[in-house]
Amino acid sequence: MTEAVLFDLDGTLADTAPDFGGALNRMLVRHRRLPLAFGELRHHITNGSRAMIQVGFEMHGDEPEFDNLRTELLDEYLNNVHEHTALFPGIEALLESLEARNIPWGIVTNKPSRFTNPLLQSMQLTTRAACIVSAHEVARAKPFADPILRGCEIIGVDPVNCVYVGDDLRDVQAARAARMRVIGVRWGYIAPDDNPERWGADLLVSRADEIDAWLQRQ
Repeated sequence: MTEAVLFDLDGTLADTAPDFGGALNRMLVRHRRLPLAFGELRHHITNGSRAMIQVGFEMHGDEPEFDNLRTELLDEYLNNVHEHTALFPGIEALLESLEARNIPWGIVTNKPSRFTNPLLQSMQLTTRAACIVSAHEVARAKPFADPILRGCEIIGVDPVNCVYVGDDLRDVQAARAARMRVIGVRWGYIAPDDNPERWGADLLVSRADEIDAWLQRQ
């Protein structure tokens, strides 16, 4: 029986790419470089700020200016963390369905709390989520089970009675390590050479209502 549902944030629950990508493009313009097409940036979002600097400035992590540019990017993003970010289509209805059935839901993300907390507060999700677990709040981030187990601990549910929803292989790996069922979504920030069919999820979906239908059969 499903007693709780945990969600990855970026690329699963919310489309944060416009704001993160926008932060990078504003930086590129400031540094007199051409902005990148959103489609080119989108699948790099899941790999975080280091990947964004690498692709935007064509720079390796060991170069002298890399850390300064990364700090600049993170500050730029923090100042515009909820300009265009929105829940993916159907997610609000899914959350409302869970709430109507008294099934708690939470967010477990590798995004640092510095960005997670103001974003979720601005989106008015903080008081609705039964738990919010960000990177650096546990010893090891996904693909290790630590953050998911922490989410279950906060809610007070056994991981075997919980479902995790994510858009990346590491989400599936973390859920499996926690002995939890897992749903993979196809609308996230999936690299062109990645194949969700190989992740080993219990279910792959293209629409949020498919998650709701599957959960109601469990």
